[in-house]
Amino acid sequence: MSRKKAKKILFFSKTLDFLEHYLPEQSLKSRNTIETYRDALTVFRRYVTDTMNLSLRTFGFEDCTHEFLLSYIEFLHKNGNSETTCNNRLAAIRAYLWYAADCDISLQSAALTASRVPFLKVPKLTREVIPDDALKALLSAPPDTKIGRRDKLILILLYDSAVRVSELLSMNVSSVNLEVSIPYLRIYGKGDKERIVAITDKTAEHLKNYLKVYHKVIDPDAPLIYTVIKGHKDRMSVGNVERIIKKYAVQIRSEYPNLPERCYPHMFRRTRATNLYQDGTELELVSRILGHSSTETTRIYAVPSVDMMRKVMESGNLKSDEKPLWTDDETEIARICSLRETVINSV
Repeated sequence: MSRKKAKKILFFSKTLDFLEHYLPEQSLKSRNTIETYRDALTVFRRYVTDTMNLSLRTFGFEDCTHEFLLSYIEFLHKNGNSETTCNNRLAAIRAYLWYAADCDISLQSAALTASRVPFLKVPKLTREVIPDDALKALLSAPPDTKIGRRDKLILILLYDSAVRVSELLSMNVSSVNLEVSIPYLRIYGKGDKERIVAITDKTAEHLKNYLKVYHKVIDPDAPLIYTVIKGHKDRMSVGNVERIIKKYAVQIRSEYPNLPERCYPHMFRRTRATNLYQDGTELELVSRILGHSSTETTRIYAVPSVDMMRKVMESGNLKSDEKPLWTDDETEIARICSLRETVINSV
């Protein structure tokens, strides 16, 4: 008696549940993380249909072979995607396949196949920080005007509290706590994780002066940093913060040629973390300030200063803290699978 052939399971048949239920409800991933997964699967879907001319109605898990994934990663890389981006795309496919395998044990071989596709080797990059003299000049660059005070506060908070720009712009007036012995900010980071970050007395003074001008009537739920468009207050955009930083960087560059060619919000966070570490702050505490769930993430900022290395050499105990561096309408079918037609976020 011949064994009946198993029914083919379509590759994108489980993306809807993966993106809409598993990631937010069981894995508790943040919205940004979920959108990153959605983008990665959307890019893969476009490769399957547009580049390989295959149909979502016939492309199954069994078709996602080792060779198919290797060709996909090679395609991404040849089309200008960085090693990190290629690896992130592959990691998203792996995560989806392991989810599918948990739902249906017959798909375990597909998940194992994907897990054996190697990540691309990522070249070690030099992560630029802002030199001390240029940093001091940059923080002092905004003029003593209403807008200048706002701009100065943005620059100071990005550095002093080492917040992500998204965290800064999501803060409300109630996030600021100044009437205590140690002033602090209440921050909601990735995955809506709450953390408390102490700020210096000098930063607290800048905040008090800012609140007097921009929040004369205190509304705890009002956005701390805002813009006014046609009489309506709204949270400032990341693009506006980037433009503010660029404006003052251009102003001081002629006097401080050591300022990195491109300054952006995350550079303040990186500079603060590096300075804290080099000033002797324990890596675990730096990790807590940054809101990292693991000190392994923080290690990218753990660059020893020349003075730190000299002291270790003189003590005769040279130790390295560094570890080696994760219908017939195809468009309509993609929509039903909770995938996009185009990619919104870059990975």
